Amino acid sequence: MDQENVSAGRTVAAPAERVFAVLADPTAHSAIDGTGWVQEAADRAPLTEVGQIFRMGMYHANHPDGDYQVANQVLVLDPPRAIGWRTGTEKDDGHLEFGGWIWRYDLAPLGPSETLVTLTYDWSAVPQSLREHIRFPPFGPDHLSDSLHHLAELVSGR
Repeated sequence: MDQENVSAGRTVAAPAERVFAVLADPTAHSAIDGTGWVQEAADRAPLTEVGQIFRMGMYHANHPDGDYQVANQVLVLDPPRAIGWRTGTEKDDGHLEFGGWIWRYDLAPLGPSETLVTLTYDWSAVPQSLREHIRFPPFGPDHLSDSLHHLAELVSGR
């Protein structure tokens, strides 16, 4: 496969500012996630700057530990247009190592109460050593659409 990213889009019945505020709230990420892997936010502060680190509790049956934690670093923060982060792990000494995949949401206002949200998962920077152990993307084709559906429900208050 030459393509090293996947995207999905959805129109959400909410202003871009409201959608962005939900995406910038790590405590909302488990409700948005379409796989069920994302559990509880370990860092609950809103995302406010590029370089910020936020940690999430995770669960995956095929992970060696089952329950584990990821450290995410904000790479894009352009309210209310775009937000994105890379995911990795934090070693016992505090050193962060990133796997080479990025999550990004792009928001395009379609008027005062609608926003086109595009979610992209990009694994183009994943090193070959990881690709030997993890299939990319590591989730099914419905994950991005499911996540956008959950986001739409969350911002509309349903």
